[in-house]
Amino acid sequence: MTRFRLTAVPAPLEWRLDPVEWAVEEGGGLSIRAGEKTDLFTDPKDGTKFDAAPAALFTPPEIPFTLSARVRVGFAATYDAGVLHVRLGDERWAKLCFEYSPQLRPTAVTVVTRETSDDCNSFEVAGNTLWLRVTRSGAAWAFHASADGAWWRLLRYFTLSGDAADLVRVGFLAQSPTGEGCAATFDQITFRPGAPENLRDGS
Repeated sequence: MTRFRLTAVPAPLEWRLDPVEWAVEEGGGLSIRAGEKTDLFTDPKDGTKFDAAPAALFTPPEIPFTLSARVRVGFAATYDAGVLHVRLGDERWAKLCFEYSPQLRPTAVTVVTRETSDDCNSFEVAGNTLWLRVTRSGAAWAFHASADGAWWRLLRYFTLSGDAADLVRVGFLAQSPTGEGCAATFDQITFRPGAPENLRDGS
């Protein structure tokens, strides 16, 4: 299994499913190219599981923390996305996505999976770049997105529950469920201890 480091990330990353291509960019960013028909989703309608999206994940320290990145996505097909991913296991995970909607609009999207997935589209974005942020505080998680990396909109506040012994991993993912592949680049990555004092005030 390939392991590598990013300057801003406090632990080595490992690939969970290999991408078509990937590279550590100058300045400590990461580019990922997912292949065709790559997705991570468990359909609530009938339980159909899709588990083919490449993700680079690391194990964070067991403290409150905030991970953020600017993501740029080469949108071409519906549901193409660059993603910050939280994973407790095959049945408990979450995605904060910058995704191409069925209306062909770049959109901030969240998915929380506890055996089956939900799917929530938030707001549309002009252009192919968006800031994403994941925060952990105890058993709670928060997903934020930002147009400028300064003012943050809360999209989701949730828990994944699970067993206390579950290993938490977080990181970066690309997907192309309906297309022939998708490239996503994550840069200006930051990891810092602690969480915003108020998750809803834009800080």
